[in-house]
Amino acid sequence: MTSIGIFGSAGRMGRTIADLLAAEGVALAGGTDVGDDPLPLAQIADALVDFSIPAALDANLAAARAARTPIVIGTTGLSDAHHALIDEAAREIAVLQTGNTSLGVTLLATLVREAAARLGPDWDIEIVEMHHRYKVDAPSGTALLLGEAAATGRGEALGDISVIGRGGLVGQRSEGTIGFASLRGGSVAGDHQVVFAGQGERIELGHRAENRDIFARGAVRAALWLADKPAGRYTMQQVLGL
Repeated sequence: MTSIGIFGSAGRMGRTIADLLAAEGVALAGGTDVGDDPLPLAQIADALVDFSIPAALDANLAAARAARTPIVIGTTGLSDAHHALIDEAAREIAVLQTGNTSLGVTLLATLVREAAARLGPDWDIEIVEMHHRYKVDAPSGTALLLGEAAATGRGEALGDISVIGRGGLVGQRSEGTIGFASLRGGSVAGDHQVVFAGQGERIELGHRAENRDIFARGAVRAALWLADKPAGRYTMQQVLGL
């Protein structure tokens, strides 16, 4: 039986994943949290999931590489430096990094990419997301994932065309840009909406997370899928065969 280890096991997502593993009869290799040595867990697990914090990613990736253990990274708020570390690790082990492990969001990203590719730059793209009051990063990892999908559909780099937040006299909207708006409040698990606004018509593609179980379910499915894969950087789309 494939065993899964959890980095960030004391957090909300870590606890949810552990509960799901127990409910579905999947082996839990153990868990670590910030300040723990991640190497012993990496050495006994068949696959790892990381829902800790960005500051812990370096050590967690180093442990996974040392143990040659595949790892699913669901931690959000990652920098370009973190992604460089992930690329480096993927030369030695299987790594799947995503801003959202939900299977529904994975399919949504595919639809967004297709819509952006077919509608053209004269359709304005705006991404609106809302999360609970405790979320510390904005835009959310999921919003950025959807933005990347839209930018890819247009053959652009998201960093070149994104507009994050607006305030004051910012002037009229620039054609071809992708805007982001972040809302925070209450206990919202995660709402995301991608708006394609054309002249006289509008398309809205969205997803609402009703609880954290959906992220845990996707993370476990991804970890089980990744466990026997060769070194490389993988995506949730590949897990679903998209």
